[in-house]
Amino acid sequence: MRRLFAISVSIFATTVFIIASSNSYAAAKYTINLGIVTTPKTFHYKAAAKFKQIVEKKSGGAIKVIIHHSGSVGNETSILQQLQLGVLQAGVITAGPIDKFVPAIKAIEFPFIFKDYKDADRILDGKIGKAILSKFRDANLIGFHFLENGFRNLTNSVRPVHSAKDVKGLKIRVMNSQLHIAIWRAIGANPTPMPWPIYTQLSQHVIDGQENPLAVIYQYKLYEVQKYLSLTHHVYSALVFVGSKSFYDKLPAKYQKLLYSAAKDASIYERKLNRDKVKFFLSELKKHGMIIDEHPDIASFKKKVIPLKSRFTGDAKRYLDMILAASK
Repeated sequence: MRRLFAISVSIFATTVFIIASSNSYAAAKYTINLGIVTTPKTFHYKAAAKFKQIVEKKSGGAIKVIIHHSGSVGNETSILQQLQLGVLQAGVITAGPIDKFVPAIKAIEFPFIFKDYKDADRILDGKIGKAILSKFRDANLIGFHFLENGFRNLTNSVRPVHSAKDVKGLKIRVMNSQLHIAIWRAIGANPTPMPWPIYTQLSQHVIDGQENPLAVIYQYKLYEVQKYLSLTHHVYSALVFVGSKSFYDKLPAKYQKLLYSAAKDASIYERKLNRDKVKFFLSELKKHGMIIDEHPDIASFKKKVIPLKSRFTGDAKRYLDMILAASK
């Protein structure tokens, strides 16, 4: 009961904040409040800003987009709840937390399922990816398009990690995702779900490490509190442009089509930005003193997570099998 009351109070406060923020857009026919948890320095924000630019220009000012960044409207789980309720109208959300709302998305979060960026694009921009996005409607959400964080890598402040045996006992922050918790438990870590950001927890050694793409590690200066980096590339971390179905369904068809095309264009723009910077991020992390294992024993990690396939059921299992078949 207390948790439900806290969620209600939080959403009420967010609603008041959003209404106040929207006053300057009163002339627009429609206002899209877009929530992200990251700062304006990140690719999440750049994608949101590109979406805003396209939507406002192509709608001739009929639609205004307000970006609420840095977790100002809550963590990603809270943003998804607000999208369901129509309090927010759009968000750029990491795939991990979505699995509680859209179980099918677990399929693309399975470790080591994509060989490289080209492979990820082939699957996620194709029939399988579109089929998974269609499942968002069952949760009163709209899945517009996939963009990305990139491939996730492991950092920690305790010791170098070359193989799975080196992970044993490390307290690793993970997203609030049952799959991600299971992945790191299978590898041998002590997975600890925490909302983002986590710099303070790392600096105070509440947790030993975390796993994220290079962009996040660099942009949040985790090199200041994490000594060791292993390029495990264990999960391709997709992002999703998510919309509120209740808001979307009320829009004229021309604006519905515009949101889809704007999300697609912004996603492709963001993915290129991220990939073009990978070598730069790696170079900068080295300059900042991180000890980097560029060729860890990936086979040892893969061996640990193979049994997780048996936990997949329903849509998640169906799409996982389809991706595995398409990757052969």
